[in-house]
Amino acid sequence: MLNARAAVLLDAGADPQLTEVQVREPVGDEVLVRIDAVGICHTDVSVAARFRKLPMVFGHEGAGTVVQAGPEATPQVGDQVVLTFASCGACATCRADAPAYCAHSTDLNMRGSRRDESSALYRDGAPVGGGFFGQSSFCTYAIAGSRNAVVLPEPIDPALAAPLGCSVQTGVGAVLNVLTPRPEDAVVVFGAGAVGLSAVMGARIAGCQTIVAVDPIAQRRTLATELGATATIDPMAVDAAAAVLERTGPVAAAVDTTARPDVLAAAVGVLRERGTLALLGLGALSAELPVALIMGKGLTVRGVVEGDSEPQRFIPHLVDLHRRGELPIEALVSRYRFADFDRAWAAAKAADVVKPVLCTGAVGS
Repeated sequence: MLNARAAVLLDAGADPQLTEVQVREPVGDEVLVRIDAVGICHTDVSVAARFRKLPMVFGHEGAGTVVQAGPEATPQVGDQVVLTFASCGACATCRADAPAYCAHSTDLNMRGSRRDESSALYRDGAPVGGGFFGQSSFCTYAIAGSRNAVVLPEPIDPALAAPLGCSVQTGVGAVLNVLTPRPEDAVVVFGAGAVGLSAVMGARIAGCQTIVAVDPIAQRRTLATELGATATIDPMAVDAAAAVLERTGPVAAAVDTTARPDVLAAAVGVLRERGTLALLGLGALSAELPVALIMGKGLTVRGVVEGDSEPQRFIPHLVDLHRRGELPIEALVSRYRFADFDRAWAAAKAADVVKPVLCTGAVGS
């Protein structure tokens, strides 16, 4: 067992607390990763608020260095890796290069345990849930599988690598892999958090000449403009759908990161004939949509998980886009020392920063 420090959710409804844990050795195709940086995602916050299988360690945007590898592991000791979502590799969707829709995705990612019910983490000799997204990377060391540990061909700042594991690949992937807009197609993004701003960058990478970002926070609208939005809208000041239609007319594609029923209805309302709405947000479990409008205009409402990416290919592509200056991830990131987890978690809950990233052994923001 290796001693480590982790943010552990000990009490239902509370915030995770930093405490000492032990990490077992990797087996099979697993790797033990020294976590150099880990992003805090809205999914961590929202799932932790209702999670009841305790104690539990969250974190699913880990980046670090392999320090030990199981006998069947693909990554090797010394490799820099980005940790991403887990998938089985054997079901029909995995075999079809669609691992985000793995038949075992809920068990592997959202329950916090591993398929064999073993634990990677222990506290005072008792098991701790350590398989969130196959990693539980709110810990100075994490166990991951070869499928969800993506080896990077060249070094990159871990604080910039970490968000590639979920939020950046989700937003950019939704545009490049799913919506695939042409330069003349207008794209509207509802919600300018880390995922939404990544979608804005994806639309700019796609060459779209009209990109609209809708968000009530002024700083995020400003950042959206810096990252490629050609127009921004404050939904608290005007009717967002009416403002979009006034500025651009009906649009080819919309991205929703809010999962709010009222926003979803607005997003459908701005689409042109045969337009597509990509749903990226986790929030409301159901929402009323205008069925007659969807049918009459031939619209597509498409759920998108993890940007429809095959991460072993897509994450290295994102790194390459960053190296070429086309994906300025640094604009999203606010750095915190791992020891300042409480401050970073509070900032994530309050949406004070776009992407808080915990850095082990580094000076935070």
